[in-house]
Amino acid sequence: MPGDGFEHNQAVVSARAALIDRLPAQQVHVSGPEYARGIALWNGAAEQRPAIVLTCTSTDDVVIGVRTAREFGLPLSVRGRGHNHAGLALAEGGLTLDIRPLNSVRVDPRARTAEVGGGAAVNDLLGAAGEHGLVAATGTVGTVGVSGLTLGGGYGPLNGVAGLAADNLLGAEVVTADGSVVDADEDLLWALRGGGGNFGVVTSMTVRLHAVPQVVSGLLLYPWHQARQVLEGVREAMENCPDSLTIQTAVIVGPDGSPGLAVIPTWSGDVEAGLDPHGPAMALTRLGDLVVGRLAAAPQAAVIASLDAMFPDGRNVVMRTRNVPSLSDELIDSLVEFGDTVPTSFSALVLHHFHGTSTRVAPDATAFERREPHLMIEIIGIWEGEDAGDRVRAWADAASEALAEQSFPGGYVNNLGPEATEQIAHLYGENLSRLQQVKAKWDPEGLFSATPLPVAGA
Repeated sequence: MPGDGFEHNQAVVSARAALIDRLPAQQVHVSGPEYARGIALWNGAAEQRPAIVLTCTSTDDVVIGVRTAREFGLPLSVRGRGHNHAGLALAEGGLTLDIRPLNSVRVDPRARTAEVGGGAAVNDLLGAAGEHGLVAATGTVGTVGVSGLTLGGGYGPLNGVAGLAADNLLGAEVVTADGSVVDADEDLLWALRGGGGNFGVVTSMTVRLHAVPQVVSGLLLYPWHQARQVLEGVREAMENCPDSLTIQTAVIVGPDGSPGLAVIPTWSGDVEAGLDPHGPAMALTRLGDLVVGRLAAAPQAAVIASLDAMFPDGRNVVMRTRNVPSLSDELIDSLVEFGDTVPTSFSALVLHHFHGTSTRVAPDATAFERREPHLMIEIIGIWEGEDAGDRVRAWADAASEALAEQSFPGGYVNNLGPEATEQIAHLYGENLSRLQQVKAKWDPEGLFSATPLPVAGA
């Protein structure tokens, strides 16, 4: 079985025995179906293999896991919904805490807040909030974990009116590196708003909700030969964009196997205005000869859930990311160039629109520093089987390199793996020193490293 290679490691043997002494044995996995389930991530190419997977059903279980890892000197990781493409949810040769059972969501409709378990998915949160005509600032994929998304920032289709997911984080219960359970103080909460999973295990968080019972959205697919024309139209729309309209754009492979240009608007204002044929949302249906798609009103929970099938678990993934100031002619040239050579039918170039409310937060108000309007680009290479891996990686690396000169320094922490050393060095700008101070206070020995954080003095 997968974990059998660690059975002669004395620290692992002792840690497993200690866990079984402290918790029900059926929560401690070193092999078998539950171990396999614990290490199955969104990225099937992730190669990390923990020695032990601990299923955590309570905050107390997390405390025991953290203290056991420290006691026996094991690497530690926290596995939520498992969407980090670099596989950082799994601790190679160490102890992985599977917190997916901590997935409760309790909504206070009067206060417009939700208490969200550390293992909850976006679908869990949006479903619970939607029962009260409310919505949360989340990403675009419903199976992603709320906690991981929020800690890294959280771009999404409502950022124009609601800000980033991190901007809506109001409080957090955290198990720290010494096994203490704390309510995040001002400094720790500041760091959690974009500083990634570097400070402890977030077992629950309180998030702000917004009164948006329905949005107007849909996936509009345009033919590839009109890509430049459509992208120029998107650029014009973004230049005159109200907060209530956020426009995601993607180079994808269409149903006929050829590239296509997808425009995915989300209108979060008045529904009638969103459906107005002369309004800014519906104008996006007339950028070219629409192949397929339409805009319609629906709860945000339904819109997000409808896109989940595009990103199933288990395929092999390589991801790169760049932040660019705008949809310039140079960027359009690059998108067309790498769209022409998209290596597989699952691969894509996705542009996330950062504008509106998200840009009105001071750069030092949260750990997430990049606050000017921009586009966050996801370069997503996905393949099945063994043969295509080198080709897909080469395409993703070439696209990232081509975009580098057009980009801001750094990038989006949730999409950066350990290999992106140059980008990591510039992740947090002027906020880095304060982040490092918070790290030194709460995790001086570096037990947590779920997302990159430049080392102090480096």
